[in-house]
Amino acid sequence: WLSSNSWGQLCNLGKLKGFENFVEQFTENVKFWEEYYQDKNPFQKELPEDLQDITMFQKMIILRCLRPDCVVDAIQTFVENEPSLGKEFIEPPLFDLGKCFEDSSSTMPLVFILSVGVDPAKDVYALGKEKGFEAPERLIDISLGQGQGIKAERAISKAVEDGSWVLLQNCHLCVSWLPRLEKIVQDLNPDTTNKDFRLWLTSMPSSDFPVSVLQNGVKMTNEPPKGLRANLKSTFAGIDEDLFDSSEREDKTQFQKLMFGLAFFHALVQERRTFGPLGWNIPYGFNDSDQDISRQQLQQLLDGYKDIPFKALRYLIGQLNYGGRVTDDWDRRLITFMCEDFVTDKILGDGYQFESKGAYKAPAKGATLDDYNDYIANLPLVDWPTVFGFDDNATMIKNNKDTLKLLDTLLGLQPRTGGGSGKTREDVIEELAVDIQKRMPELFEVERAKVKFPVVYSESMNTVFVQELVRFNRLLSTVRTSLVELVKALKGQVVMSTELEAMGNKMFDGQVPDNWTKKSYPSLKPLAGWVSDFLERLNMFANWMKGGSPNVYWISGFFFTQSFLTGTKQNYARKYTIPIDEIVFDFEVVPEVTKEHKSKPSDGCYIYGLFLEGAKWGEKENCILEALPKQLYSVMPTIQIKPCAKKELKQDKILYKCPVYKTSTRAGQLSTTGHSTNFVLAVDLRTRKSHPEKFWVRRGVAMLTQLDT
Repeated sequence: WLSSNSWGQLCNLGKLKGFENFVEQFTENVKFWEEYYQDKNPFQKELPEDLQDITMFQKMIILRCLRPDCVVDAIQTFVENEPSLGKEFIEPPLFDLGKCFEDSSSTMPLVFILSVGVDPAKDVYALGKEKGFEAPERLIDISLGQGQGIKAERAISKAVEDGSWVLLQNCHLCVSWLPRLEKIVQDLNPDTTNKDFRLWLTSMPSSDFPVSVLQNGVKMTNEPPKGLRANLKSTFAGIDEDLFDSSEREDKTQFQKLMFGLAFFHALVQERRTFGPLGWNIPYGFNDSDQDISRQQLQQLLDGYKDIPFKALRYLIGQLNYGGRVTDDWDRRLITFMCEDFVTDKILGDGYQFESKGAYKAPAKGATLDDYNDYIANLPLVDWPTVFGFDDNATMIKNNKDTLKLLDTLLGLQPRTGGGSGKTREDVIEELAVDIQKRMPELFEVERAKVKFPVVYSESMNTVFVQELVRFNRLLSTVRTSLVELVKALKGQVVMSTELEAMGNKMFDGQVPDNWTKKSYPSLKPLAGWVSDFLERLNMFANWMKGGSPNVYWISGFFFTQSFLTGTKQNYARKYTIPIDEIVFDFEVVPEVTKEHKSKPSDGCYIYGLFLEGAKWGEKENCILEALPKQLYSVMPTIQIKPCAKKELKQDKILYKCPVYKTSTRAGQLSTTGHSTNFVLAVDLRTRKSHPEKFWVRRGVAMLTQLDT
């Protein structure tokens, strides 16, 4: 039940003051610690007698090692109970734009720091109306972008004289003009500026935004409602009796039920973002305007047709209004399936459930607006993962990522001073740099590899191998050279450049330096894990150099995995003289084939090294199954990739097309080769009739070539 990463953290914990004997105490009382690990709220669990005297902060350190998913909640409990802090530090105050306005002045801009799904423009418009500053006469609204800077300058200079308001939206999209904005704000003089003038700015968090404008301005942020209940409450707060009964259909309940289904769909697509890459590969900015236009179209189509055109509604809502924002193919597959659950004739009957346990369902036919609001008020305060299609493991994965993000932020805020145990900060960095330097091998002899593995028509893997050596040499050279330079700089033999200083800071924090990641393959591992993984990859190619290509390939070890897959296709195409664009992959999971297997398949290849996220592979059942509790990732057995002509591919199995990614972020950029920097390929996995493709799509099941630790 204990992961190797958690055990490593516990061993490191033993080096801290007050935990010298912790590892021995842990090994002597393993049964208790397993119960602690399985507990729903381990932070509140009473510890053994020999640990009764430790502080709440020390309890959090133990929790960090064993159950990182509970750390954020524990920190909130700690802050709430700390006498010098208290509840007000964890509960955000209610957003009051009028109060913020009172704190501002004609020379002090009001800055909205945007978060996904929030549009403060309507709040500014509402306040403007209340104060007598209505658009377009006394409130000038400009959405910044290319060429809009000059227009904004003119508007500001006019408003400074006549006392109007100027709202500049999306400042982060006009980076080149921001220095000019900084100068304009600095030049605002209370003596020459109309006292009624106000400058409103909105921007996503951006490193390019002028610091002086932030320091001088009133800063505001307003996050969207969190949770399905809050989201539905927000939607139905804007629905009155007139709108609720506005359908011209004979049976008005059809519009009411579908409107509720749309509101629930809207809440779901927004709240899935909280699950990170499990929810959406890319966090899209769905907002209220998507729901408003969908509701209008819903009413138009219901009023205009006797039979409800569900197919057209699903297309408009799932593919255009919401789907228009979706740029990732796998996310598009998900939103299509989600829309089918809510824009359906099943919702018109009574008892239609949105998830298996029955807590979330459509209100009964004939329910009034008050009944709908009462139903929403009685929904669970904390969202059940099942309503999204997830299990409890998804919540653990989400919470783990939240903890890592919080701790990374804390690391970035810590003072750059010396560590404990008498060593200075520079000593720690130098020791680490020397240790990594010693472990790095020599560069590969590419010319020798070209002779030993020449370009041959029948074996494309030779070309793949040589290209991989060139890529790894580039990274290895960067690592070796920068480590030598850093050690010299720490000793005062060369000047400590900005890049070397940043590299030292990252290494001290246990993170991979930026100058390495620029030349590296995608990886989210911390420094120690990254170095070990890098050495494993180098070792794989060193063994290939000595003994030829392996019988079973470690797919995670390749720098550019797509070249390996193309090489596999090319070998098959040349062997059977078939055009390469007519070849597709078939897949078979072969658990009996281990990485020490003595032979290669006649066609295609064996691969291993993949991890299944959100499910597990059942070897007896020969299909994907639901994961065990707290089993966040499971190791996939060996897979045989079988190239074949498209027309020969058998379609007689129930399959889930499972995407494979390099890292758990899943999203990637489209590179110049036409490939995503993160997506590798889609593998067809067998599944049961009771768990069709739709089930696994909603659960966010994917395979990864590497874990984050």
